[in-house]
Amino acid sequence: MPNLGLIYRSLNEDDFKVLRAMERLSKRRDFIPLEDIVRETRIYEEKASLVLHKLHKLKLVKSALTGPSRSFRLTYLALDMLALKSLVDQNIVSAIGDKVGVGKESDLYKAMSPSGEALIIKFLRIGRSSFRRTRLLRSWAQSPTTTWFEQSKAAAEREYKALVDLYSNKANVPRPYGFNRHATVMEFIDGVELYRRPTLRDPWKVLEQIFETLRIAYSKVGIVHGDLSEYNIIVSKNDERPYIIDWPQFVYKEEPNALPLLSRDVKYILRFFGKVYGVGGDPGEVVKYITS
Repeated sequence: MPNLGLIYRSLNEDDFKVLRAMERLSKRRDFIPLEDIVRETRIYEEKASLVLHKLHKLKLVKSALTGPSRSFRLTYLALDMLALKSLVDQNIVSAIGDKVGVGKESDLYKAMSPSGEALIIKFLRIGRSSFRRTRLLRSWAQSPTTTWFEQSKAAAEREYKALVDLYSNKANVPRPYGFNRHATVMEFIDGVELYRRPTLRDPWKVLEQIFETLRIAYSKVGIVHGDLSEYNIIVSKNDERPYIIDWPQFVYKEEPNALPLLSRDVKYILRFFGKVYGVGGDPGEVVKYITS
């Protein structure tokens, strides 16, 4: 498992210059010839080759022979470094720690703000294996020219903006701090994922708070989570407040699939609480409450 902090500290300005140039050029092609990188960076070829050799050893680029010359492609790890550099430059993040979680399409890292607050950096990983499915399911990824990097960037921006609106309306979501490229920064919640079935003093109150957040999302922000389950709810150890996470796939309530997705979210949560904690309710009545 790569240590992002160590890799970041090993990079110098020439390394970032090459990475930024490759990011710009990757909008036109996947693998970028060496001569194009030299032209874009205005670094002479021998030095550019040395930089690319270093980046290849760090697994920030992949290399392939395309015709008479060698070409290079960015990896997600390179995008991590570019995002982290911008977040540091913006004084949002001052340090990054270990990986603390892995989602279907993301990696989570513990981090720290310049003022010492505990943070989470969520790096979106919308990969090639799910690329076609992503386009089918997400209206914001319909363009045939949208790359897997661009999808991850769009998802991070969507999640950040959703968190800002939700948090400002007092929904139970982590406080957002910023985003850059495919990375969203939010507060660290000292809690337990609901799927681990933590012991709850008042499961009914926790369930009510989950539905209240869904109500705020629908009535005040105008969105539906669309993929809610016990896997994206964190229960605070301090006060048993349930925080709903993972918002990039939200849909607007005006979209035709919004109500079916909301109904599915409600049914999943009611089924889990009924099975594990013995509390529940009528899905139709809950949806009516959320949308009223």
